[in-house]
Amino acid sequence: MGTGDGRSPHELKSTVVLDAAKRAARYIADSHARPVAPTAASVAALDRFSTTLSERGEDATGVVEQLDEIGSPATVVSTRGRYFGYVTGGTDPAAAGAAVLLTAWDQNVAIPAMSPVAAHLDDLAARWTCELLGLPATAVATFCAGASIANLTCLLAARDSLLHRLGWSVDRDGLAGAPRLRVVASAEIHVSVRKALRAAGFGTSQIEYVPVDTQGAVIASEVPELNDHTLVLLQAGNVNTGHSDPFREIIPSAQDRSAWVHVDGAFGLWAAASPLQRHRVDGVDLADSWATDAHKWLNVSYDCGIAIVRDEQHLRRSLAFDAAYVSTDSDRVLAHLGLQMSQRARGVEAWAVYAHLGRRGVADLVDRLCQRAQQMATLLGDAGIEVLVEPALNQVLVAFETDEATDAVITAVQRDGTCWVGGTNWHGRQAMRISVCDASTTATDISESAKAIIRQIQPDRAT
Repeated sequence: MGTGDGRSPHELKSTVVLDAAKRAARYIADSHARPVAPTAASVAALDRFSTTLSERGEDATGVVEQLDEIGSPATVVSTRGRYFGYVTGGTDPAAAGAAVLLTAWDQNVAIPAMSPVAAHLDDLAARWTCELLGLPATAVATFCAGASIANLTCLLAARDSLLHRLGWSVDRDGLAGAPRLRVVASAEIHVSVRKALRAAGFGTSQIEYVPVDTQGAVIASEVPELNDHTLVLLQAGNVNTGHSDPFREIIPSAQDRSAWVHVDGAFGLWAAASPLQRHRVDGVDLADSWATDAHKWLNVSYDCGIAIVRDEQHLRRSLAFDAAYVSTDSDRVLAHLGLQMSQRARGVEAWAVYAHLGRRGVADLVDRLCQRAQQMATLLGDAGIEVLVEPALNQVLVAFETDEATDAVITAVQRDGTCWVGGTNWHGRQAMRISVCDASTTATDISESAKAIIRQIQPDRAT
C-alpha cells in the first residue's frame, strides 16, 4: 500500500522519524535559552491545536511539525539542570539515544520470544540493579510504569504471601472472607503507597501509622507489636527531607515475627549505590521487597519504575498466568512478574545508562547531586533563609517568614524562569521543596538558581 505520493509506508516512517529526531536534537540544544517553565504566551498558543477531529486526517510530517512548533515551547524544561520540582530526573544521553532507537524497534517484551534482544538486556539491567543497590542475590527486579506501579506490584506479592502463610489462597478464594491483615506504616509514607494499598484491597481502618521524628524518619521505639498478619511499610528517602527510616532497628524484629517489610525507595534507595551515601539506608537490604524509579535519580527517560522482591516465587504467586498462546520455557518471563502483559522495553534504557556510567559513574551521580543539594542549602542558609531540616541526599527544604511569604516566593521564582521549585507542607508549615535530581545540574546551575530565589526577598544581594 502506498502513501499517495509514491512513498511506501516504510519510506514515509523513515522520513518522519528522521525529521522528528532532528527536531528533538534542536529542542535539546536550544533548551538552555528558554525559561524552565513555559511562558504564558506559549501556553496560550496551545489553542492552535485543532479541537475538532478531522475527517481525513493530516500528513504525518505536518503532524510532527505541529507538535514541535506549537508543543515544544509549552513544555517544562526539566532536563537542563535547573528543574527542582517533584523529584523529576533528567535524561542521561545514552538513555535518550536508546529511547529513540526503541521507538523504531517498537518491541513488546511480554515473553522473550517477542524480542530476544530486549529480553536479554532487560535481564542484565534487572540483575545490575540489584547488584548496584546491594540487594540479596535471590532478589528479582522487574521494570514497570513508575514507583506507584512498583509499589502496587510489591504489595500484591506481600498480601498474597502473608495470606499464603496463613493457609489462604487468593488465587483460589479471592479476598472475601480472607484473614484480616494489618498494615503498619510510617506516618510520612508517600501518597502513592497509600494509593497502592487501596488498589491492593487494604482499607484505611487496617493501617496503623507510626510517628516520625523531626527529620521525617520513623521512631523505631514507636513501632507497635508485630505479627504474621502484618505488612510493614518503610521508606528510603522521605519525599520532603531525603531522610530514611532506621531499617536495621526495625526490620530484623519484624521478620522474627513473620511480618513482611516493604520499602518505598522511589529515589532514596539509590543511596545504596554510593559508598559515601549507603550508610543513610543501612539495613535496607534486609527487607522483603522494594520499589524504586529509574527515571528519577538514575536519569532514565520517563517512565521507568522497578519492583524488586527478595524471592521470585512471591511475584509469580500473585501475577503469573497460564495461556497456551504465550507458553514458554524461558526462566524470566516479564508477563509473569508484573501487572502488564504487553509492555515496552523499559529495561533497555536502564541498561543503556548502566553501560554508559558503570558502577563508579552511578555512585558519582548520586554523590554529585547530594553535593549540589548541600550547596543549595548552604547558599540559602547564608542568605538568612530558614533551612527546616538538615539536608539528606538530594532534598532541600526551606521556608520564609510566614506561610504566605513562602507561597509568594515560590510563585515569584516560578515566574522568574531561572529555575523551578515547588511547594509542600512540612509539619504544619508551608515550605519550598528543592529536589536536585538531574544529572546535568552543575555548581553554576545551583548558584544561579540560589540567586534567583534570594532575589525575590533581597533584590540587592542576588546580583
